[in-house]
Amino acid sequence: MHRVGVTALALSLVTGLTGVAAASAATSAGHHVYPSKHQVQDARHRAAHAADSVAGVKHQLEQADIEAHAAATTAEQAAERYNGARWELQQARQDARTASEHATIAAGDARRQHAAYAATVVTSYEMGPSLSPLAALQGADGMSSVVDTMSTLQNAQSAMDHTAASYTASSTLAGVASDQAEAAQAKAARLAAEAKSARDAAIAAANAAQLKTEQIAALKTHLIRRMARLQHVSVKMAQKRQAGIEEAAREAAQRAAERKARREAARAAAQKAAQQAAENQGPSTSPTTPTTPTTPPPAPPAPSGGAARAIAFARSQLGEPYVWGAAGPSSWDCSGLTMGAWRAGGISLPHYSVAQYAESTPISPSALRPGDLVFWGSSGSPSSIYHVAMYVGNGLIIQAPHTGADVDEVSMYSWIAPNFFARP
Repeated sequence: MHRVGVTALALSLVTGLTGVAAASAATSAGHHVYPSKHQVQDARHRAAHAADSVAGVKHQLEQADIEAHAAATTAEQAAERYNGARWELQQARQDARTASEHATIAAGDARRQHAAYAATVVTSYEMGPSLSPLAALQGADGMSSVVDTMSTLQNAQSAMDHTAASYTASSTLAGVASDQAEAAQAKAARLAAEAKSARDAAIAAANAAQLKTEQIAALKTHLIRRMARLQHVSVKMAQKRQAGIEEAAREAAQRAAERKARREAARAAAQKAAQQAAENQGPSTSPTTPTTPTTPPPAPPAPSGGAARAIAFARSQLGEPYVWGAAGPSSWDCSGLTMGAWRAGGISLPHYSVAQYAESTPISPSALRPGDLVFWGSSGSPSSIYHVAMYVGNGLIIQAPHTGADVDEVSMYSWIAPNFFARP
């Protein structure tokens, strides 16, 4: 009798995981009735379904985080494309101003040459009768006088030809400069339209990322509540468990990224050492010739004092919000923050991650020093860079992460490993 009661209780607890009452032992006329075979199978099925649901909820939570991260990345890529379009527009406008200035100078020179040529023509016309070859012969009082007069005539003609050539050249240059100015202005107008489109795309991507973040936050709240019901724990406990799971996953991913980076650095160093050993060995192929490995050349020195000031500035912005296209004083995007930090360090950088890399000195990960910049790109080409952060030592970076987040100091492997490194 006791064994029957325990069996019924255990079955009730198993089926209770789904919130549906299980078939349990019942009494009829003082006698216990065992659950049917069908009832037992149904209880087992419901218990298995509950376990599958827990796994399914966990998977949905993981997918939600992936989707939120993808939306934030898409928004940041759009923001950096806007920064790039804006930077190109600034360059084009500067080129247009320079070309316009050159065109103005060339046009002024052409006008002066035209006036000089006109004056030469008038003078030549006025002096024409006296400088003609016939007049030279008629008015000459000797051969030397003829020679002098003819020489004067040739000099006048040469001066006129020179003035005409100068006028033609200056007119041609003025035309070329004018065409260049028009082309530069047309390019600036085209890039202005492209910058506006990039700005609109950045706004749309930021809004979409914000909406996605809100939707995923609501979804995660719903999933965690469902998880709590399935696991028969409080919502608070389920939230704590989920936070622990996510933190453990981040730490595991960070450790894996760090191990991968160390392996890649070691492999690169070994390849470089082997290459240098082969170069030192020279053309000789004798196996008995000893080779002396050489150490890699030292990395370029960090800017004196500038790195410390840049880091101090970046650290003073911790907690301020990410806003696409922002460069301070109280909100930042990724390249805006590094630009502002290095401006405090005495170096001018553009507000565009791709250009920041292009205007800095590329270095290897093993050469990183505090103040250096680390970049993320979607491929092996620097043109794919869409995020930048400042390395501050001990594997940490300061960054303006993405829409909905604040400037923070984290491991540079807390997300995915960066693939470009440079020193301003």
